[in-house]
Amino acid sequence: MPEEIQKVAEKRIILFKNNPFVLSLKTHKLHGKLKEHWSFTVKGQYRIIFIFENNDVIFLDIGSHDIYK
Repeated sequence: MPEEIQKVAEKRIILFKNNPFVLSLKTHKLHGKLKEHWSFTVKGQYRIIFIFENNDVIFLDIGSHDIYK
């Protein structure tokens, strides 16, 4: 992943920790085979996929829209 995206991702993760549903993250539940997963925007086409498990959040993947496939 480009260094610029890595830096933005770090900032977005901090924002997520403060409020996972802040509007600028565009947090949303996924559909289809990933229907138990959630995603939020890092920058442009880059996303982080995660799940809620009990009282925890588990980040599963980060990348472009290709991570949904």
